[in-house]
Amino acid sequence: MKRIKRRTVLTAVGASVGVGFARRARAVEEVKIGAVFPLSGNAAAIGQDARHALETMAEIINGRHNIPMLLGEGGGLSGLGGAKVKLLFADSQNNPQIARSAAERFITQDGVVAVIGSYTSATAVTISQICNRYQIPYISADNSSPSLNRQGLEWFFRPSPTDIDFTKAMFDFFAAIGEKTGEKVQSIAIIHENSVFGSDSAKLQARMAEAAGIKVLANISYQANIPSLSVEAERLRAADADVVMPSSYTSDAILLMRAMHDAGYKPRAIMAQDAGFIDPAFIAAVGPLAEGLLSRSAFAIDAVKQRPAIPAVNALFRNSGANKDLNDLTARELTALQVLGDALNRAKSTNNMALRAALRATDIPGNQTIMPWAGVKFDETGQNIKGNPVILQYQKGQWRAVFPFEIATAAADWHIKR
Repeated sequence: MKRIKRRTVLTAVGASVGVGFARRARAVEEVKIGAVFPLSGNAAAIGQDARHALETMAEIINGRHNIPMLLGEGGGLSGLGGAKVKLLFADSQNNPQIARSAAERFITQDGVVAVIGSYTSATAVTISQICNRYQIPYISADNSSPSLNRQGLEWFFRPSPTDIDFTKAMFDFFAAIGEKTGEKVQSIAIIHENSVFGSDSAKLQARMAEAAGIKVLANISYQANIPSLSVEAERLRAADADVVMPSSYTSDAILLMRAMHDAGYKPRAIMAQDAGFIDPAFIAAVGPLAEGLLSRSAFAIDAVKQRPAIPAVNALFRNSGANKDLNDLTARELTALQVLGDALNRAKSTNNMALRAALRATDIPGNQTIMPWAGVKFDETGQNIKGNPVILQYQKGQWRAVFPFEIATAAADWHIKR
């Protein structure tokens, strides 16, 4: 294996990279971007959906579809003479150390200009740190833990909201729907898996509940990938809070819904922290048990009036092999590549320093994306400060936007009175 400083970075770019090394400017035919997701194991369906999402955005950039959004005209990256995006995928198996090795291999052997990932926040920790070490941007597509952009990393960029934003949206909804209907949330029960994602989420929910004068009747932590949640379901039933607030990945989200059903417990309301609850595999597994479920989200597929690009992008995604509609996770993954593509265009270079500078200068209006955000603009930590979330509810077989009320396409089904 050649040493890092002598390796080739891009197929058509004879260049060097590494700490302190800059890529030489030559004609670029393709730009390699690494993507690390769980392509096998219990989150394989999520990873495969991410692959389809990124491939859809690459097709929009490289092809000729004339979609009404940023980079929707296609034809490659105009700032790089029409260079095509080439995606390289690696399987993290949802293991932080495997994810770290995959990111390092992308950088030191494959010559990627950036890495996108990675579903779980635990894998994002190791990927972002290795990218920072090699001075390569990490685009955090769908990781939501607030701790990620607080690591002091100069090469971390997250277009999506964090769990701070998402949790605030939940409590804003509680206040607004309570005012509108007279059915105010007096108590919640928190249940969460114990990795970075779930633990950070639970802390935020408890803190915001206290600030809102809402009682926390239970705060239950469980081991990720636990084989049964029957004991935890009984604890939730005993607490009998107005709203159950779970932070769970797909397999445990399914376990939780089934365990509550088996215990004869139907919560008056469930407000999920997205993740497993938004996965189509979850809906398929729990069927009618999902009816009425609320979840925070960064995306609303029914916000077509505000974001006219959604139908065309969704059709391409369905035809990519996904055979399903875009959801919160896949929309964020697709948008992450759009943001990176825009930065490459403005940088007019694959030089790592130029690319970082372009990412830092990002200022994309929300209407140039498929997301219901005010836009994309990064602060000094690499966090988008214009990514406002929405609240969705699963109604009669589809997710509908119910909050904020000005973009809602359906009224919330809200009945928590005792």
